[in-house]
Amino acid sequence: MKNAKGKVIKYGDNVDTDVIIPARYLNSSDPAELATHCMEDIDKDFVKNVRPGDIIVARKNFGCGSSREHAPISIKACGVSCVIAETFARIFYRNAINIGLPIIECKEAAEGIDAGDEVEIDFDTGIITDISKNKTFKGQPFPEFMQKIIDCEGLVNYINSGKN
Repeated sequence: MKNAKGKVIKYGDNVDTDVIIPARYLNSSDPAELATHCMEDIDKDFVKNVRPGDIIVARKNFGCGSSREHAPISIKACGVSCVIAETFARIFYRNAINIGLPIIECKEAAEGIDAGDEVEIDFDTGIITDISKNKTFKGQPFPEFMQKIIDCEGLVNYINSGKN
């Protein structure tokens, strides 16, 4: 699994799926269409500012609320390479892995990394490096089977690939 490197966009606690992708856009399942509305109710400039490889860092309970798969799909379709949070809502965590969006829980990183910092993540070791501050944090590395799911761009592709 390759590393992620990008600029940080930072959020606080309890970022729910309704602000990640507002319910009024759930009539579409097209990732590109969903991406155009990602985070618009919490950060109207997110779509204008996010760049491929960027990393979302948030505090507690990221992805709480509805169990919609549209939320991690919209984040991934925006080009976000990883989401780091102190904690994730469990259904969001599972949905993110199922669609191949890397996410890492790390309280220290969620507290110590600021918006605009340049961050690199080694998914094999779970090491998160804040290049801007020359600090490292130890997140939970993905087990090998989860790395394979993410490498295959999601659970369905993983099953179809025969790599399991």
